[in-house]
Amino acid sequence: MPPFSLRLAYVSEFLIAILSVLTLWSQVGGQDHLDLMPWYTKLLLTVALSTSIVMATASAVAHERAWNAKTLACLLLVLFFGLAMVGVTYYYHLHEDDDATGGDGVAGLLLMPPTLEHRCAGLRMDASL
Repeated sequence: MPPFSLRLAYVSEFLIAILSVLTLWSQVGGQDHLDLMPWYTKLLLTVALSTSIVMATASAVAHERAWNAKTLACLLLVLFFGLAMVGVTYYYHLHEDDDATGGDGVAGLLLMPPTLEHRCAGLRMDASL
């Protein structure tokens, strides 16, 4: 049984890993793609990757040699879940416009309020008259 301080360190590492994985995923994969995914996909992949990271650390600490078979197996799991995140993000990247178009196939107009640049251009045109 590991001492209390080691268990506390593993729990802290798990919580930091969750924050790091979600932040890295949103920065690399794009927050727009993450917003399209269902919550349970993000939860499953994030918790699985974070757990694999902590398992790799625990197996490196528990054995005499840090690079052992269990550590390498955990790192393969980390690689697998990372590639799964890439695949899911790429899938949602390819299918992000499927729901944006209407049933008739005609895209809607994008109405945007005038920016400061457009307002200044209008003032310059009025001043020249």
